Amino acid sequence: MRYLLPLVAGAALVAALASPAQAAPASNEWTADVGGRAVTWGGSPRTGLIELGSHRLAQPANAVTAAVTGDGVVDVRGLRADGQWTEWLEAPATLPVTTSTIETRVVLSSGKASRVKLTATQAPATVAADDVSVAAAGRSYRVYATREGLVGGTTANGHVIRSRDHFVALPSRRGLAGKNSGNYSVQVCASNGRCEWAPVWDVGPWNTKDDYWNPAATREMWKDLPQGKPEAQAAYENNYNGGKDQFGREVANPAGIDLADGTFWDGLKLTNNAWVTVTYLWTGSGPVGTVRTADAAGTVNVRSGATSTASQVGIAANYAQVRVTCQLTGQSVTGTQGTSNVWYRIASGKHVAKAYVAGVSGATAC
Repeated sequence: MRYLLPLVAGAALVAALASPAQAAPASNEWTADVGGRAVTWGGSPRTGLIELGSHRLAQPANAVTAAVTGDGVVDVRGLRADGQWTEWLEAPATLPVTTSTIETRVVLSSGKASRVKLTATQAPATVAADDVSVAAAGRSYRVYATREGLVGGTTANGHVIRSRDHFVALPSRRGLAGKNSGNYSVQVCASNGRCEWAPVWDVGPWNTKDDYWNPAATREMWKDLPQGKPEAQAAYENNYNGGKDQFGREVANPAGIDLADGTFWDGLKLTNNAWVTVTYLWTGSGPVGTVRTADAAGTVNVRSGATSTASQVGIAANYAQVRVTCQLTGQSVTGTQGTSNVWYRIASGKHVAKAYVAGVSGATAC
């Protein structure tokens, strides 16, 4: 069950990205006008987020500073060599990679911002040289999952929650994907063997700066906790922080992830809050694809084999990204990506038809 926070699920954050008439010249100092961009507000106190888009640097860099005219702070991320993004970091920030492309967004807590000035430089690395896990699938931890509910509410990226929706919430905006995007997605597996691949569209539960999947060197808060242990779990089980979250509230459960109703009931077939295994897919490496269905709220069946008659062992939500371990030939399927007899293995004993997955490159044969 969800508990509302000042900057968390139900606190809506997001704005449409305005497309410039022409590409801006590459530079390491640039400004972005914020005024006039639509912002969705919500929460208590009201909070909002404005996506400013990407900027091409004249010289590769790993450090970004930002000055905001008006209210707000700036989050930045860099494009990795594999085409994926680093996590969002609040500026000033040193990224885990040297990059030629920076993306920015403004987080508002009151009032409004009119302009942002940014500078990118090459600085001595203060974090790991790369934030990609050695394991191809990504970092994976066992955490307690609760059902979000809140149908009709608005998530942190501006998505209006539907009945039996498919997404998750994590207690840090560092892994918050944009609306109708899945560049931050998770694989959630229950003890019954079922899994769902879903995008991260909300912030929570309990905390908003607890990227517990990261090592102490880069974790935003609670650096003394073991990697993979949410602060809420430590507070609930061990009276950490006096048993309270970052807002001083008594923690009533050890949740480290919230699941939308469809993910909870249909994807994992859960009936009660439960311990699950979560893989944070953007921390992985190797071929990646994006699930695409004809219906924006659609899902794709994940099968135990490369045929639509194989047992259903989970689902993948529209917009979710999946890590492809290998590909094999199976039953021909027609979907949003055409007709193909190729199937992707996205975990041991878990397969999805290529006909519903876009953008995979470099997958090898199983």
